[in-house]
Amino acid sequence: MKKLVFCILASLLSLSSVFAQRSEIGGFVGGAFYLGDLNPTGLFSQTQFAAGGVYRYNLTPRWALRGNAFWGTVMGDDAKYDNPRNLSFRSRIMEFSVQAEINYLTYFTGSKNYRFTPYLFGGVAVFSFNPQTYYDGQWIDLAPLHTEGQGLSEYPDKKPYSTTQLAIPFGLGFKYSLNAIFSIGLEWGMRLTFTDYLDDVSGTYADPTILAKHSLLSATLSNRWDGPEADRPRPGDQRGNSNKRDWYSFAGVTITAKIGQGRKEPCPSYKSAAMDRIKRSRGE
Repeated sequence: MKKLVFCILASLLSLSSVFAQRSEIGGFVGGAFYLGDLNPTGLFSQTQFAAGGVYRYNLTPRWALRGNAFWGTVMGDDAKYDNPRNLSFRSRIMEFSVQAEINYLTYFTGSKNYRFTPYLFGGVAVFSFNPQTYYDGQWIDLAPLHTEGQGLSEYPDKKPYSTTQLAIPFGLGFKYSLNAIFSIGLEWGMRLTFTDYLDDVSGTYADPTILAKHSLLSATLSNRWDGPEADRPRPGDQRGNSNKRDWYSFAGVTITAKIGQGRKEPCPSYKSAAMDRIKRSRGE
C-alpha cells in the first residue's frame, strides 16, 4: 500500500511539473469597440480601454490552449453618423473565454531559434453586458426599461433579452519570446454574439403610451428623435435591424511569463552527436 501511495504521489508530482512547465500566465491591455445598429461599419470607432488576464497551456510548439478573463467598455452613438434617430449607449463587458491557438511557425517561449510566430485563435466565450444611455446628467440602465416593449404583456411576441450571452471569439496575432521567461504578443479578435441587444436597439418602436404606463422614462428614451417632427417615427416603424447580430472586439498587447523551467532546446554538441548517430545508422 505504501508503495502504491508513493507511486501515485510521484506520478501526480511529475504531471504537475510537466503541467507547470508548459504553462504561461500574464495580462492583456488594449481597447474594445462594437459593431451594431449604432455603429454599423466603423472599425475601432469610439474604442475604449480594455484589460484582462491570460493563461496559456502549450500543448506543442504549434498548438496551445488558452483561457481569458477580459473586461472593457463599448460605445455607439447615432450622432457620429448624423442620424436623427439620436440614440446612444455604452455597455461594460466582462468576458470569460476558452480558445485554441494555432501557431503558423514552430514556437515556444525561451527558444533562441523559434522565438516568434503569427498565430490564429478561436473558441467560445460567455460574457455579460449592461447597455446604458446618458440622460439628464446620469447613466441609465436600459434593459429594465423595456424600451422596445420586450417582456411587456402588450407585446407578447417581444421577449426580454438576457444580459448574459454566448459569443464566438476569433482573430489573429503575433507573439515574440523576449527571453527565457517572458513573451509579448499583439492581437486583434472579433466576437460574434448571439444577441442584437448589446446596444438595446434591435426591432421596432413601441407605442409610447403603452411604455408610459410602465415607465415615463422608458417612453422618453425609446424615441429620442432629433429630426423634423413630421418625420418622427411611429409605433411599429423600424428602430434597428433585428436580422443582424451585434459584434464586439478586443485588440491589444499580451505579456505572459512562463511557469517553471519549461522546454529547453538541445545544446549544439548534443544535436551534432545526434546527427552523427543518424548518419551512421544510414551508412553515410
